[in-house]
Amino acid sequence: MAQLIKLQDYISRYEWNIYRYPSQYIRMKQDQWKKLHQVWLHQDKEESVEHSEDSSSAFDKFKSFIKRNNDHTEELDNENEQPSLPESEDRLRHYFLDKLFPLQLKWASSTVTNVSFTDRSYYQDETLKFFLQRFPDTYLLMYYPIFNIKKAPIDGEIILISPVGIEIIYLIEANAHAKIVADEERTWLIKDEDKETKILSPMIALKRTDQIIRSILHTLNVDFPVKKVVLSRKNIIEFHTEPYNTKIIGKHAYEKWFNEKRNLVSPLKNTQLKAAEALLKNCQTTAVKRPEWEEDTTNFSMDYEAD
Repeated sequence: MAQLIKLQDYISRYEWNIYRYPSQYIRMKQDQWKKLHQVWLHQDKEESVEHSEDSSSAFDKFKSFIKRNNDHTEELDNENEQPSLPESEDRLRHYFLDKLFPLQLKWASSTVTNVSFTDRSYYQDETLKFFLQRFPDTYLLMYYPIFNIKKAPIDGEIILISPVGIEIIYLIEANAHAKIVADEERTWLIKDEDKETKILSPMIALKRTDQIIRSILHTLNVDFPVKKVVLSRKNIIEFHTEPYNTKIIGKHAYEKWFNEKRNLVSPLKNTQLKAAEALLKNCQTTAVKRPEWEEDTTNFSMDYEAD
């Protein structure tokens, strides 16, 4: 599950300390999954009363953890009911990731002392869920961040920071039967049956974000690869040649691109965290002080690999 380190201009605890929270999140997630998985393994088995009570207690602790760490989550189950979990392990994973999703939004919109007012539409944002739930824990996601360059706010695209490099992603998706055509320098076409619609070329936004990222990394002497990606998961993209340092990924190339990301096995890297820190320091942040009665406790650990 990728980590949401920046959401628009919301304050993020990752910007407070990028070297602590990624590893803290990974360990917390692994610990909670083990607890939930153990409950699931025993829920349909004939166990002793003592073991059943232990299982119920473990699930209660999981529910308590979720409620404690989420501001906008509903009740998991009736307090007096026994745990009721999905039948298959695959569905259990989806259940688990869905329960962690609000926690990620909380971490991307608050720190110990400050909080941003979160647009509730993000809780139903399927694109955001896709990038968070389908990629490994060591991927760091910036979701349409707003950069602050020379005191001016500039919108950025989706930025995926892996242990081996940065990908700036422009997601473009139309009707499943439509075809996307890379046309002129400033415009592309969406062809849907007999209808053609002109759209602004994705390369304009990608180049803008690319220039910002490269400038920030260069200024802070961070050497980390940066690539641009035009991505459509369900549409064919027609093009003659790919622009420099850019991958155009239509529906036929999507699975290969996606599996390459999923299959990357690597710990967090020092240069990756340096790059993320540099970008976060140049983002706009809008937040207010937490009410004095609110508490936010987090344990820290450091666990990343030097390059």
